Amino acid sequence: MKKILLIATGGTIASAEDGNGLSPALSGAELASYVPEIEDICELDVLQLMNIDSTNMRPAGWLRIRDAIVQHYAEYDGFLILHGTDTMAYTAAALSYLIPGNPKPIVLTGSQRPMTSSFTDAKLNLYQALLYAADDLSRDVCIVFGGVAIAGTRARKQRTVSTNAFKSVNYPPLAYIRGGKIVRSDAFDLIPGLKASLTLQRGATPTKLRSYATINDRVAVLKLTPGLNPQLFYALKDGYDALILEIYGLGGIPDYGDEEPSFKQAIFDWVDSGRAVVLTTQVPEEGLDLGVYEVGRTYAEQPGILHGADMTTEAIVAKMMWALGQTHDMEELERLFYQPVNHDREASR
Repeated sequence: MKKILLIATGGTIASAEDGNGLSPALSGAELASYVPEIEDICELDVLQLMNIDSTNMRPAGWLRIRDAIVQHYAEYDGFLILHGTDTMAYTAAALSYLIPGNPKPIVLTGSQRPMTSSFTDAKLNLYQALLYAADDLSRDVCIVFGGVAIAGTRARKQRTVSTNAFKSVNYPPLAYIRGGKIVRSDAFDLIPGLKASLTLQRGATPTKLRSYATINDRVAVLKLTPGLNPQLFYALKDGYDALILEIYGLGGIPDYGDEEPSFKQAIFDWVDSGRAVVLTTQVPEEGLDLGVYEVGRTYAEQPGILHGADMTTEAIVAKMMWALGQTHDMEELERLFYQPVNHDREASR
């Protein structure tokens, strides 16, 4: 029987009403006790790492989760992280970069309603996430929620109340869980290193775990809106090393003419100062192509300007924080950003 470590961090799944609104109250061990079917799936140990609303999750929290996994890696066949839904996609993406190419499953789940609610989705999510974590074919970082397994870099919280809260953006789900059965999708056949993972699980000597322990959180997201003043770029300089700019449509940045403040000047000044810019689209699906419109081509080949392609903003944030934690050299930063990790982008730009 597989041995799984449950890492509890709080979130709605652990919350109770105290008169001031929902806040985390139950421990990971208490949550597990609500699902007695666990004993038929795996041998479960519980680590209570923190007990917070996921609104309060920060990059330092990602590193605490990473450290716990690395510390206990040799002892367990897989890991389950109980996490609040609001920032779960960011944490899943961050762990994808902090522990890349991992042959063991690192699964995140939570719920839209507390475990103690009469109509909770917590029990089924916890059961199905453990089922997925204990399966021989599971690997790397993913979210299992509402009966769907999603690559950790492709998840986005799409709904605030419904139990099918998460969507896989620009990449097919890895699997569907129906009751006690895992149905792998066509995307499963695309997973690199699967054969090596299966060999490892059959008793081969494991390779050394690859992981990173540094993050630079001086990364901000700015969304273009009609009338936004480009002077904002200059105001952000002191506080940030990289800016993720959500631009319009397939790739449009305003050009108001010589009489108005210039986005081009502001963006080029930003990268000339040694800082990075990532351009992405604020449209949720189908990605970015700066080569189509005149208002985007100016930025297509400019050094220091990175292209988000079809990545989620959550993944871009986590990847830039990870990449900047490893280097400030622009060429190396570009290499790290464009290198696909856990299905976050196509191999080509």
